[in-house]
Amino acid sequence: MEQQKWEAKVSARLQKATADEIWPLFQDFFGLGKWFPGLSTCHGIHGNNAQLGCIRYCAGFSLSGKTEENPAAVKTNWSKERLIAMDPAARTLSYEMLDGSIGFKNYVSTVKIVPAGGGEGCEIEWGFTVDPVEGWRLEDLVKIYDLGLQSMAKKMEDFLAIS
Repeated sequence: MEQQKWEAKVSARLQKATADEIWPLFQDFFGLGKWFPGLSTCHGIHGNNAQLGCIRYCAGFSLSGKTEENPAAVKTNWSKERLIAMDPAARTLSYEMLDGSIGFKNYVSTVKIVPAGGGEGCEIEWGFTVDPVEGWRLEDLVKIYDLGLQSMAKKMEDFLAIS
């Protein structure tokens, strides 16, 4: 019997930045390291930035590593991710994970920047599908994504406020 894919979406509401201001920060596919917490390395390894098929290498984040035997351990993870769709008019992009140390299989993620009703601010929606990961619970993965997105949104909003 085939297992169901895990699917989830998290979102962050920004009060002081518009969708048009936030979108270029995501459109810089090779620049995720500027915004994502704990991501010390992110650069292109194939193709041109923001062009379909381009591939980025990301490392430094820690989704796992702590074990019962070593609860203080921090494991540096890495991934290679390919941009598979981008629609600037709709402010959406999708990417797939090609390889990595996290244990994700058949991972696809979509980010969408949505203008807020009333014209003030925007919302970042980050959804993903992935095969179930051994030793993980979907709820825990969603919490990690939510924390990461909230931190990333704040960093982006703070950057735009001073620039």
